[in-house]
Amino acid sequence: MARKGQKRKASPGDVATNRQARFRYDLSDSIECGVALQGTEVKSLRTNGAQLKDGYVTIRDGELWLHNVHIAPYQPASRENHDPDRDRRLLAHRREIDRLVGRVQERGLTLVPTRIYFKGPRAKIEVALARGRDRFDKREAIRSREQKREMDRAVREAFR
Repeated sequence: MARKGQKRKASPGDVATNRQARFRYDLSDSIECGVALQGTEVKSLRTNGAQLKDGYVTIRDGELWLHNVHIAPYQPASRENHDPDRDRRLLAHRREIDRLVGRVQERGLTLVPTRIYFKGPRAKIEVALARGRDRFDKREAIRSREQKREMDRAVREAFR
């Protein structure tokens, strides 16, 4: 169980996760991208984390750009701080970007950041191809999750 005041993370090495993405979208394929950050952004990620809830990725001029991801200002760097909501360039191989361009245009998918983590000294972002869910699909997902919980609870009670 998560302690009071701490957010629950998907895996121990994650800086931030987008738990809403799994509810709002059907995620299919994911890739790992580097991200071009300023020095204070890296320090802030190591201490505070980030907010990915409303984040999305666009493809502009053959480059991936990350939008609406909030990285809090780094407190000790009062004057030379970064803009918390600026657009950030993602670093990926050309063939990965070309493949994503084709899939986004062809099938009407979108790109959503699912988590930020450190791999060695570098910050990485996992970006997933996503298709938006309808309201009915969301209700169905909630219903099936609750049924699974009830079945697990019944099985535990039976073995007591």
